[in-house]
Amino acid sequence: MPLAHVKAGSAAGKRKATGIGPARRIAEELRAQNERFSAAVENMSHGLCMFDAEERMIICNRNYIDLFRLDAKVMKPGIRFFDILQHSVDIGIASQSAAELYAVRKPYIDGAKPSTYEETLADGRIIVISHRPLASGGWVSIYEDVTEQRRAEEELKEQHRRFDAALGNMSQGLLMYDADGKMIVRNQRFLELYKVAAADFPFGTTHRDALERLLELGIYTKIDVDSEVAKTEAALRAGKMQSAYRYLADGRTFLVVRQPMSGGWVVTFDDVTERRRTEERMTHLAHHDTLTNLPNRSMFRERLDQALSEPKVAPLAIFSLDLDRFKAVNDTFGHPAGDWLLKCVAERLQRCLRSEKDVVARFGGDEFAIIQSNVRGAADAEKLAKRIVEVIGKPYRDKGREMHVGVSLGIALYPGDGQDADTLLTNADMALYRGKSEGRNIYRFFEPGMDAMVRERLALEADLEAALSKREFELDFQPILDIASGDIVGAEALMRWRSPSRGLVSPQDFIAAAEETGLIVQLGDWALRKACSAAAGWPRDVRMAVNVSAAQIKSGGFARSVISALAFSGLPASRLELEITETVMMDESDKVLKTLRQLRGLGVRIALDDFGTGYSSLGYLRRFPVDKIKIDRSFIHDLDKRDTAAIVRTVIGLGTELGITVTAEGVETEAQLDMLRKAGCGEAQGFLIGVPAKASEMSRLLRSREKLRQSG
Repeated sequence: MPLAHVKAGSAAGKRKATGIGPARRIAEELRAQNERFSAAVENMSHGLCMFDAEERMIICNRNYIDLFRLDAKVMKPGIRFFDILQHSVDIGIASQSAAELYAVRKPYIDGAKPSTYEETLADGRIIVISHRPLASGGWVSIYEDVTEQRRAEEELKEQHRRFDAALGNMSQGLLMYDADGKMIVRNQRFLELYKVAAADFPFGTTHRDALERLLELGIYTKIDVDSEVAKTEAALRAGKMQSAYRYLADGRTFLVVRQPMSGGWVVTFDDVTERRRTEERMTHLAHHDTLTNLPNRSMFRERLDQALSEPKVAPLAIFSLDLDRFKAVNDTFGHPAGDWLLKCVAERLQRCLRSEKDVVARFGGDEFAIIQSNVRGAADAEKLAKRIVEVIGKPYRDKGREMHVGVSLGIALYPGDGQDADTLLTNADMALYRGKSEGRNIYRFFEPGMDAMVRERLALEADLEAALSKREFELDFQPILDIASGDIVGAEALMRWRSPSRGLVSPQDFIAAAEETGLIVQLGDWALRKACSAAAGWPRDVRMAVNVSAAQIKSGGFARSVISALAFSGLPASRLELEITETVMMDESDKVLKTLRQLRGLGVRIALDDFGTGYSSLGYLRRFPVDKIKIDRSFIHDLDKRDTAAIVRTVIGLGTELGITVTAEGVETEAQLDMLRKAGCGEAQGFLIGVPAKASEMSRLLRSREKLRQSG
């Protein structure tokens, strides 16, 4: 809006002279001053309005008109202040009536002091009004639209509120440093985590100060402050995040992360104690056996690879171990007892080691492995092997029970038996395989020819698995003599394998393999049915003896198999004799005892085979009564020796005392038979009595004997 102009003079006062007079000069200066004033007012960033003592407007600038959305035609010099207020009400810019607005302004107009107040317009804008009284009466007001400023301030307050809320509710501790490296933010969680007071870490504290203070308070264990500060500064200069674990004196672990930001950096502190413990437990579980806490196969292989990768590898011995008779113990006393036994074995194996570099691991089940370091030849390895056999073989006593297991070991030496882990482990396994095939509680070193033996055994197992379906098995029968009467009272069924490629294979060569592969259950069922069918055509007083393995009885369906064979053949149960070994008698589990009692209750006779070769056979007779004991052929072979003869006579006397039939196996001479007769032995079996023969030949022998007896 144009300003009111002050006239500088009149035409009558003008001079026609060529020079400018005083009045003209004053007028020109006044005009120039008005123009400068007008320009200044119009270019103000705020609105301006001036009123005289009678509350009439003298001047106002364009910003004032625009700010209040006023009509420029209305805003002429001389308009009353109240009329301006009414105009603003009429155009809808004011949020109150003109009278109400005037009542608010009146105290400021009447007051003699400068004042500032705010007004909120109808459209929500906020106007700050600065009221300044004039010395000659009236006033001048400056108007500023602070709507965006207020909004920004509110947003900033909200951000601060959210920031404070976030800081106060963080699970992590937080410190913020400015560009000068001084602390400017610290949340409550930091104080809680470190269990310190705010006074311990005032604002302005530097990183170095904080580290030194934590050391002074005994919160951190010893750390190199200079090194830590240098590493942090280097990371910040490079603009890289830095993280590190801090281990506190009270056992806790903190993860400290420093993150650069514009004009400083922020540090977070997270208590990761439980997470780290969980990670350590998971890592431990991934590399250790959960039952024994020994290293597992993975960890063992890692340690072996590590030992072999060293620049100067010291000689090593790799042991492959397998417990003997563990399955019988596990089945007898139950899995909890078996687990307890495995833990005891693990402890004993660890005590056998002499070097911290030695490693004992459990591969699973009853399989273990050992790395023996710094081995000075085979003698060192053999010394350890003997110690292990001795220590593991000692009895294990738990809750009044005594358990017995042994151990077989295979040994491979580095570098002679292999240059890498796979070869060494394979060769140790082959040596173990060889040892177990030769007996129990034994150790064997790897020999180059063993791989051929292993391949042969695998080929045997493959042929054996196919032989049953191809009907390559058959039975021979060896007669059993009643020594007193001279009659044949029974026969033992002996399994034979007639292989197209291998020829006639004796039981000594394939029964062990059949037991290890589990095929013995199928073979045993077949032999039982075949033997019962053959015996059904024999004289009614002749019994059939069939060998039964521990695996058959433990299979769960053995009793049904026996009943089925008897029913199918029509053979009376009293004519069937099941020969079991010490291995079966060792198993005192409910399943085994229940099965044997069930069969004996049906009338089936139970014979204990190879009596005298076990270490506790007499105890078995006390715990489970049998119908017959068979003296092992090794005793009969040495019957001419005084001590052996005494043992045989004792066994025969024991049988007589207990009412148990005694059968002597392996009788080959008349002298042996005569000694057994004099000692009171009930039955004899061996080549002297009759060699194993086919079912048809056995039938002819029995018929001829029957005719002789009838004719006599």
